[in-house]
Amino acid sequence: MATDFRDGKTFPRRGREPIGEALWLARLFDKARAAAAGTIFDYIYPCPMDKGVMERWGITPDEFNAAIGAHASDDALYRWLQTRTTPERIRVANDWLLDEKIANLDRQDSEESVTI
Repeated sequence: MATDFRDGKTFPRRGREPIGEALWLARLFDKARAAAAGTIFDYIYPCPMDKGVMERWGITPDEFNAAIGAHASDDALYRWLQTRTTPERIRVANDWLLDEKIANLDRQDSEESVTI
């Protein structure tokens, strides 16, 4: 998992890339780890979309930051998330991303040269 975005050619994982059932978690994990390492470059963590997803999950940025320190793998972080939220809240966050924030996802993919 890349966490050094300073070259301008390496990017966080796509918001559409799920870990388990949770969209945005992979991107959030990458950005949070890069922010903690001082290698986030021009990304913002937590950005409004990060906050929107976390709010729908019912967690705070501080809780997420603690989790990334305690859970190094995608699977472990997803298991942590499952203890903090419900499948319904994950679905609500996913729906928000895919309905209300789809233009943002499309723009990110375009800017980061991802083909859909």
